[in-house]
Amino acid sequence: MDFSYDLFSRLYGTDEHTLAVQKARYTNLAEQWYKRFADGTPHTQNTGTPVLRFFSSPGRSEIGGNHTDHNLGKVLAASIAQDCIAAVQASDDNTVSIYDITYNQNFGIDTSDTECRKDEKGSPALIRGMLQGFKNAGYKVGGFKACVTSDVIPAAGVSSSASFEMLICLILNNLYNEGKIPLEALPAIGQFAENAYWNKKSGLLDQTACAIGGLIAIDFKDSKKPLIEKVNFDFAKEGYELVIVNTGSGHADLSEEYSAIPAEMKAVAACLGKTHLRELSFDDVYNQTGIIRKKCGDRAVLRALHFFEENRRVDAQIAALKAGDFRGFLKLIEESGNSSWKWLQNICVGGIPREQPVAVCLALTEHFLREKGCGSCRVHGGGFAGVIQVFIPSKLCTEYRSYMENALEYKEGAGKSPVFVMGIRPVGAVEIPICG
Repeated sequence: MDFSYDLFSRLYGTDEHTLAVQKARYTNLAEQWYKRFADGTPHTQNTGTPVLRFFSSPGRSEIGGNHTDHNLGKVLAASIAQDCIAAVQASDDNTVSIYDITYNQNFGIDTSDTECRKDEKGSPALIRGMLQGFKNAGYKVGGFKACVTSDVIPAAGVSSSASFEMLICLILNNLYNEGKIPLEALPAIGQFAENAYWNKKSGLLDQTACAIGGLIAIDFKDSKKPLIEKVNFDFAKEGYELVIVNTGSGHADLSEEYSAIPAEMKAVAACLGKTHLRELSFDDVYNQTGIIRKKCGDRAVLRALHFFEENRRVDAQIAALKAGDFRGFLKLIEESGNSSWKWLQNICVGGIPREQPVAVCLALTEHFLREKGCGSCRVHGGGFAGVIQVFIPSKLCTEYRSYMENALEYKEGAGKSPVFVMGIRPVGAVEIPICG
């Protein structure tokens, strides 16, 4: 089973060992599919082409715009080399049957039974919601059999769920809609599934970054048609790497903390007669600070002010990258991190002083970078738990990895390291054709 070298190298880089590992990953995926859904032996159709089709959807890294998308703000984001992949065959029984190798889950969803079930959670709920989202948009749905596996860090802020959502949407698009649905239309379906079927009040950032791919600027002022701009910049040419550190604490049971952020921002907007903060300005809030503090509380005011400043920073980050001002870009990353800590306040969970993994990892990283006189770091994604983001010179990656592994008590061979050097993947959700 051979895949296009050009496409594979765009997804996973040109390192021969990495490419060999990825090819073995897909080969194992196919073998698992045949064991699960056939008699264990690969078959071919009359045309001679393989029965299976392969799909990939990346995780994402938020570069700028921390918690702005849900209030129609601006974001700078990038897809990463970690991805969720699937081996798929269409079926005639109108059932979406999935075996998830990573989580050892096996379930089926009837495409005619897509009403929300209050007691359903996780992947089955998301799939049911996406099927309904396709129907709501007037798109076709149908059954398929899929084996899925993912190396996107789970519950850590790099969008393992959005990666899975865009994978399923792409499969339905390519199997039953001739691939004619624009990638830009798929994120809203994933968001609908999360909002309505999983009770997760997410914005569109995660799904858009996973679907479109590359380094992109997104303006959500019109939430139904966000403006998306590709930003061409090669961090490797600056001698820098994007590094993600898993702090060791997951996002489970933090829905209340996450939901409070958009809720408080929107409460400030409502206090001034608007629905979203994007309809207002910093001065609008400043001029009514006293009233807003009394009605919404001080934290809501701080979070609103963060929104306006973070929007400004995204524009400044894009301008810096376009101008080749990498030092200026790194300074803005640091400013964003400080704002998230002081104003947005999504570093620690209130009332749990003994558990502050994100704060500890940021403090240690800031010390390391200050000693070296380079780089920048910030909280990544939703916050409170999960991962932090670090921009660091390539030559220091090995030393920094050891530094953080030691602090997090990682032992060699004990699973995956908590420190991940991420490649920014130029391709979003995509079907991977087989050569020959």
